[in-house]
Amino acid sequence: MSERKRATTDLRPMGIRTHGLVHIYHAEGHDVAALSGVDLDVRPGELMGLLGPSGSGKSTLMSLLAGVFRPSAGKIFVGAHEVSSASTKELDRLRATQVSLMLQGAGRNLLPYATPAANVDFAQRVARGAKDLPTAEEVLSELGIADVAHRPLTGLTPGELQLVALAVALATRPGLVLADEPTSQLGHAARDLVLERLAWINRAHGTTVVLVTHDPHVAAFLPRTVTIRDGRIGGEGRSGEEYAVVTADGSLPLPGHVRDVLPPGTLVRFHPVDGHYELVPEHEEASDE
Repeated sequence: MSERKRATTDLRPMGIRTHGLVHIYHAEGHDVAALSGVDLDVRPGELMGLLGPSGSGKSTLMSLLAGVFRPSAGKIFVGAHEVSSASTKELDRLRATQVSLMLQGAGRNLLPYATPAANVDFAQRVARGAKDLPTAEEVLSELGIADVAHRPLTGLTPGELQLVALAVALATRPGLVLADEPTSQLGHAARDLVLERLAWINRAHGTTVVLVTHDPHVAAFLPRTVTIRDGRIGGEGRSGEEYAVVTADGSLPLPGHVRDVLPPGTLVRFHPVDGHYELVPEHEEASDE
């Protein structure tokens, strides 16, 4: 392998750490808390998903991590960068060279009048001076779509368009890819292909990948998931099994199916059983004593 080839794969995976992250926006005369104290840790080189119902704050969190929005309170660290206090110029440079944000819908990430190769070239324009980058054809070839490099976007399938959008996100060899619903508009075969390519990039280059999804199939594919509920971390998943997460202030957000049987006001206690704890509802009325 040549020196140039070695340089193209020499990236540093970027971890994520947020502390007390709050984001408030103004809508219809009211302040709305999209995020209410999110503490999130993502290890460098991790592949994980953000889950949660519509309006829970997932996309807001992705935009904050990418420095598109400024948090109302709290801190965000991406790699060695404190995103929450960085200047606009620093954030622009970070997104152009080290952090890639894929918006929902392939077309929102592409220049419609340009070919796939030209889109990748355009994405690399700023980073070329800082990195030794692969050619557009090499990036597209890695994703198995070298044959569409010089075709118009109007002739591509939805799956091919999403892979081109992924190629644009990978054009600068970023240490972190943030993908908002990258499979939401695809059929099953195209969805699985995009997931397989994301997983391959994560394994081959060590790129940290965080994606938002509503799809249970996608969630089951990912080694780790974090569920956002009501603007806070509401649970974590490992290999398809969901766990509640004790927050920094000692709170324990319960999964939705548990809240259905433990309505607000229910008294519970933790009972030790064989080295672990069971949550036991208290059905008796509290004593006045």
